[in-house]
Amino acid sequence: MDNRVIHIPRGHAPLPIKNGLNPTRARVPEEFAGRPAFDFLWHLISTQRRRNPADTVEAARERFTQGQVVASRGQRGTVLSQSTLLSLDDDLWFYRMPTEEAPIPFSCEIIHEDDRLLVVDKPPFLATMPRGKHITQTATVQMRRSTGIEDLAPAHRLDRLTSGVLVFTKERKYRGAYQTLFAERKAQKTYEAVAAYDYSIEPGTVWRHRIEKIPGVMQAEIIEGQANSETLLAEIKPLPQERSERLAARYGVDAELATYVLKPATGKTHQLRVHMFAAGVPILGDPTYPCLLPETEESFAHPMHLTARQLEFVDPITGEAQRFESTRVL
Repeated sequence: MDNRVIHIPRGHAPLPIKNGLNPTRARVPEEFAGRPAFDFLWHLISTQRRRNPADTVEAARERFTQGQVVASRGQRGTVLSQSTLLSLDDDLWFYRMPTEEAPIPFSCEIIHEDDRLLVVDKPPFLATMPRGKHITQTATVQMRRSTGIEDLAPAHRLDRLTSGVLVFTKERKYRGAYQTLFAERKAQKTYEAVAAYDYSIEPGTVWRHRIEKIPGVMQAEIIEGQANSETLLAEIKPLPQERSERLAARYGVDAELATYVLKPATGKTHQLRVHMFAAGVPILGDPTYPCLLPETEESFAHPMHLTARQLEFVDPITGEAQRFESTRVL
């Protein structure tokens, strides 16, 4: 029987990161208050949408044997036994067993590293952080495992299908400063998108729309109302003829292609993809705009051609100007 009491430092989880993955937290609801800890843990495991078949009753019991189930409230935690009775509104912490995921045949490339930051060039198809059905095949888990830096955390996010510059903080004490920098949009981002060359669209155009996206619905929509998104089209550069023809053949399009240099002033979900689609030049390889393709048709040979090419900001710790650039060619 366990029930050891442990102290939890402020801002920390009572269980450490394990194999690149954070522990899961679940609040004890009224229906499980006063019931054994095993009951609630097994409920959480058995009702997962994407449950690993190996995550059996025996595997759930083994978590208790290993001291890997903790209840916490504030800075006080209790390592639970299977029969420990739970209290309402306590947080239960444990490790989920992720399901098998198809490996992504691309890796992050390190652009820059110092005492505080690790900056990578993220490939397409690799989510920034664990979420939904993408858990181990994410940039965060990949870089934690390859570098051994368990506290590595993204300071901002790139969509799974978007490639380019992604900044991680290496220690918890720096995380807030950099995450605030990005949350307050004090970083200047430059993206490049490949799409059909429309000669009627002029560089210097600013796209402003009201974009709304319903959680669980893949496509965002432009609706009537005050604009909440803004993107500057800074430049249009025709692709060299050979590359344009090669990409057009690969994607089955009959068009001359160009690179659109985009500078977003806001950060709505799918903003650049929606703005390009609305302008009549959907991004090459975009599986959502204009037509939503099933994920089963996703092909690593046909990535979406949207890259976070350049990132600039004044470092909130040192005050120095920082500039990072992706060299990835899709």
